[in-house]
Amino acid sequence: MIRLPETPIVGCVLGALLMGCHPVTAQDLTPDPEGFIVARPADLVPADGGRRITILGDPNEPGPYVIRITFLPGQGSRPHFHDQARFITVIEGTWWVSTGAHADVYDPDSMQRVEAGSFIYEPPDGHHYDMAKDESVTVQIMGVGPVRTTSLAAEAN
Repeated sequence: MIRLPETPIVGCVLGALLMGCHPVTAQDLTPDPEGFIVARPADLVPADGGRRITILGDPNEPGPYVIRITFLPGQGSRPHFHDQARFITVIEGTWWVSTGAHADVYDPDSMQRVEAGSFIYEPPDGHHYDMAKDESVTVQIMGVGPVRTTSLAAEAN
């Protein structure tokens, strides 16, 4: 369990990285009067039509954040980087990633397969892109905000 200051938890936005997906937050998990959050599996499922749930914080605000996003087949990001480190766990499905200098150019055929249960560390300013290919994928992203995302212009395809 995590002890939090008694502040409301605010939804976050990653729409630009979802390539056309319009995520909807099911609910914001609110700390109890003593600042604790205990989220059970049923609490971590987006509302009907939603693809994201905010578990803790907001990537656009100072402090820790935890979000879960479900990407539908074919959804993902183009080459980009974040100014802060991000910690990602693949919860369900097979995620595909491209990392490092060769990730400056979008080439989905060269991506690395990352199966459910895997962990990914994205260092600050680490160039990458990622996607769900043939199945829906749920990832949990954690970090400390505020986070600035920068798209890379050098793309093929």
